[in-house]
Amino acid sequence: MKTENEKTEPFVIERTYNATADKVWQAISDNEKMKQWYFDIEDFKPEVGFEFVFYGGTEEKSFKHICKVTEVVVGRKLAHTWRYDGYPGDSTVTWELFPEGDKTRVRLTHEGLETFPDMEEFKKENFAMGWTEITGKMLKEFVEEN
Repeated sequence: MKTENEKTEPFVIERTYNATADKVWQAISDNEKMKQWYFDIEDFKPEVGFEFVFYGGTEEKSFKHICKVTEVVVGRKLAHTWRYDGYPGDSTVTWELFPEGDKTRVRLTHEGLETFPDMEEFKKENFAMGWTEITGKMLKEFVEEN
């Protein structure tokens, strides 16, 4: 049985890319670039209050994600809410960029996962697998190879 602290602990992952912070920032904040490696988000602007939606999930079940930008520090930090249409729960995804010369360390934090229903699709392990793929492969390849 998990302790209360383990249940509410946010998911955090860090990766360092062989790319400048500006290049990584463009990848996570420019809608046309995001479509090339991330989710197919119809419209996105890195502006506090901007709302956006996208679909994602498994081949068997797709979920409508409803998000709202909550914090922007250009070139350094981007945060937005993340919830699912028709399901209880609210979470927040935060991207933080740390320039390290010609490389960039990125910390992604997804907090509030425990507020989602106790369903297979919303298990913390599934978020861990998804974010590991997104940060460890998709974003990495996009910023390092383009």
